[in-house]
Amino acid sequence: MFLKVPLLLGLFLLGPPVCSSGFVDINKNTHFFAMCVEFAMFQFNQAHMDEYAYKLLWVGRSQHKQFTWIYLMDLEMGRTICKKHDEDIDNCPLQEGSSKKKVDCTFVVDAQPWISKFTLLNSTCVQK
Repeated sequence: MFLKVPLLLGLFLLGPPVCSSGFVDINKNTHFFAMCVEFAMFQFNQAHMDEYAYKLLWVGRSQHKQFTWIYLMDLEMGRTICKKHDEDIDNCPLQEGSSKKKVDCTFVVDAQPWISKFTLLNSTCVQK
């Protein structure tokens, strides 16, 4: 019993810093982050009622939750002239004129890239 007390005390004292649940900045060019951005963009286009596809314009915040595979991203997207089911949306020109739209979104994606599974945990978007 007395041997367990120091062990429990040690876990208690070391627990909070080791189990921190905060997000930390990461490089926007990491492979897994890029996969999550692509997944979030696809999910946005599928869920959005607009018939036109949106493409990535800019990546703002790029973070991941420490000790997890959960990624947080701020993305700016623009409305293209292509339909959402067209093949090469990344090379599709943006719409011009009064119909031009931009959207700022924050996505939280849980990734399990070793089995190609991604889950959108949260998304919040604001039309510009």
